Amino acid sequence: MLMIKETSIIPGDSYCHLSQTEAFSLLDCGEQGLTNAEARKRLKKYGPNTIRANAGNSGFRLFLSQFKSPITLLLIIAALLSAGLGDVVDTLIILVIVLISSFLGFWQERGAANAVRALLKLVQLHCDVLRDGVKIAIPVETAVPGDIVILAAGDIIPGDSLILTSQELFTDEAAFTGETYPVEKNAGILPQDTPPAKRSNTLLMGAHVISGKATALIIRTGQQTEFGKISTRLAAAAPLTDFENGIRKFGYMLMEVTLLLVIIIFAINVFLHKPVLDSLLFSLALAVGLTPQLLPAIISVNLATGARRMAAREVIVKRLASIENFGSMDILCSDKTGTITEGKVTLKDTPGADGKHSEKVLLYSRLNASLQQGFHNPIDEAICLGYKKENTSYRVQTEIPYDFIRKRLTIQISNAKENFCITKGALSVILNICSRVEEANGKISDIAARRADLTARYEELSKAGLRTLGVAYKTTDPARDFTKEEEKDMIFLGFITLFDPPKANIAATIRQLDDLGVKLKIITGDNAQVAKSLALQIGMKNPKILSGTALQKMSNTALLHQAPLTHIFAEVEPNQKERIISVLKRAGHVVGFMGDGINDAPALHTADVGISVDTAVDVAKEAADIVLLSRNLDVLATGIMEGRKTFANTLKYIFMATSANFGNMFSMAGASLFLPFLPMLPKQILLTNLLTDLPEMSIATDRVDKVNIMAPQRWDLGFIKRFMIIFGLLSSVFDYLTFGILLLVLHADEKTFRTGWLVESVISATLIVLVVRTRLPFFRSLPGRYLFGTTLLVILFVLTLPLTPLANWFGFIRLPVSYYGWMLLILAAYMVSAELAKRWFYRRIVDRSNHRVTKVII
Repeated sequence: MLMIKETSIIPGDSYCHLSQTEAFSLLDCGEQGLTNAEARKRLKKYGPNTIRANAGNSGFRLFLSQFKSPITLLLIIAALLSAGLGDVVDTLIILVIVLISSFLGFWQERGAANAVRALLKLVQLHCDVLRDGVKIAIPVETAVPGDIVILAAGDIIPGDSLILTSQELFTDEAAFTGETYPVEKNAGILPQDTPPAKRSNTLLMGAHVISGKATALIIRTGQQTEFGKISTRLAAAAPLTDFENGIRKFGYMLMEVTLLLVIIIFAINVFLHKPVLDSLLFSLALAVGLTPQLLPAIISVNLATGARRMAAREVIVKRLASIENFGSMDILCSDKTGTITEGKVTLKDTPGADGKHSEKVLLYSRLNASLQQGFHNPIDEAICLGYKKENTSYRVQTEIPYDFIRKRLTIQISNAKENFCITKGALSVILNICSRVEEANGKISDIAARRADLTARYEELSKAGLRTLGVAYKTTDPARDFTKEEEKDMIFLGFITLFDPPKANIAATIRQLDDLGVKLKIITGDNAQVAKSLALQIGMKNPKILSGTALQKMSNTALLHQAPLTHIFAEVEPNQKERIISVLKRAGHVVGFMGDGINDAPALHTADVGISVDTAVDVAKEAADIVLLSRNLDVLATGIMEGRKTFANTLKYIFMATSANFGNMFSMAGASLFLPFLPMLPKQILLTNLLTDLPEMSIATDRVDKVNIMAPQRWDLGFIKRFMIIFGLLSSVFDYLTFGILLLVLHADEKTFRTGWLVESVISATLIVLVVRTRLPFFRSLPGRYLFGTTLLVILFVLTLPLTPLANWFGFIRLPVSYYGWMLLILAAYMVSAELAKRWFYRRIVDRSNHRVTKVII
């Protein structure tokens, strides 16, 4: 039975003083790991291994959040006050309309959240654990205290753990210590009072393995881990995207304008001796009408709909807000392997120091590649496939795994006759640890006289587009394990040449990205000659190449000028990727970075859009905003277009809501000055707002014009202000024409005026959606069927409303038949005027302001 406290499995913060036996005893587990049945019990007891708080009541909180607007709360309070003064019917109607609007927002956002939750399951992180003594892969969220986890390079550490065994283990704990250098870890026992930064026998959830391998016992999971405690204390939110910043500024602008107009309208009505409570309700209802209440829901639904469409095209969105940046992206930085090239590395040859094929180089390369147990990679797989014979007589005595500092992999092997080590890695690194070279005849000579010749041969192979590694060996002492300090005075044996051909359709894909306004920049660790050969093969003419060495010598100011003009960054160190992306962002670009390696996480975090693939190492997938199920730039191009459709449809709602709502505000404010009664009752204003919002809830499914997806789009508050003022004033002009018809021609009383204006206001607001949703003439860009269908339903409802029993509840009466003729003329004139105003607006304001790429074009 599991006899452990639920809040803390092992008392105190420290467990570095425990021996393996003590830890197993306290956690009631053993060297074979947990049984599946026991793991299920612990998962139920301690909950999922996640730092997110329990979201069991999130639905209720989401519903309550629909009422968080101060204006909505004031309206509810004022309505209840009105009920206390005897106007119960009107109060109930107002509360029901507010409740319906809030429920619609909740329903939309809840559906969006559920859709995203389902999509995220497609890119779940996994870890290897022992269950019933067998190594299996499980989702990280299901790891529990007592699990024995098996770690290798690139793995995320799934919980605070005690190391059981380790081999050349280095981890990245920058999130906890701020230290960017890898931290060496070893199994062992330390004093209980050892400071956290010096606990070399423990691993922390959220860190990741840079090199080496280990087995570890998970002590704490979820919010009980150090990472969970930090996250709970700081509650750090992800940085806002460009679009989210725009929405926030837009909200502040609406709040300022709304507050000003509400105060003015309320003061005018009180000054004109209209009832104070009615005037307050009227002003608050106007404020609700001005505010796009459904904007959070519309954004959530648009993003979730976009995420579902992108998932159908094998693009999984982990962070919804990144869709907007995806649509704005104008530079994509990517490695070449698997995206530009086929990703299937093939062994070309294994020449010796003389440049001719060597079976010994092939054998030693195969031994190194096949017997290493660290990070498996395409290069080792290609070498193994290139040598068909088996070498079962050799056994591994020790291994020094590859890491990004040494840039080499060493194994010490032996058989009945010999004991030696083999090292392979970057050629310059291998040459630096060699003092001798083996010639074709087996003779060993000093390497100094041959270094220039070997370097020239390397450059020649690189110009041919071949990735070239070096192989060296050294006789070792069978009585002791070889160490990395002994990686010196080795014998250079020869070269390993590999090639990875470019994808057949990559040139066309790059042209497609270019047509979409996205410039591709290749960032690679390969040397400049290999990178240039590839660039020429994929159709890049006169590619500008910047090497990592040159980049290191550049100031940020110089790089700020050079980076946007560079096509290929070659011989780049992992830590330089982050600098390149930061500089490109400073130059005013929205930058995407596509990476799948162990050291790509910082660059993925820095980029506006971090992109990885489902086959990437865990740390890269965790850092990415977007994960591709297919490592193909074609998939990325379609995803970019879907992102832009989502961006465009979100902005459509803002244009529709603000232009119509501001028009109503101008009309209401003006009517209040000359009418002896309130232009509309509060409940009628809220009904108008609800009816005009209904068609716009289907905007996520609307068609998007080609012009909106062929160039990156950026948020521009100034553009929205101009659109809102011009089309709001235009709407108000036709409202005043309606007032004139109602008062001067039909001599309408209070109820006839309010009924006539509501009918005209709702129909004009729904029809104008068909005009402002596109930059093209509306008859050349038809709306989606759901938008068109809901528009027709709302129009039919409002036309029949005065004829139904609902009319008495809302204070409406039947309208004279002649009014419908006048209204038809007003609506026709409004649609034609709006179409002409739209053409003038885009030609004179947008095009003259040069908004072609960096500004919103709808």
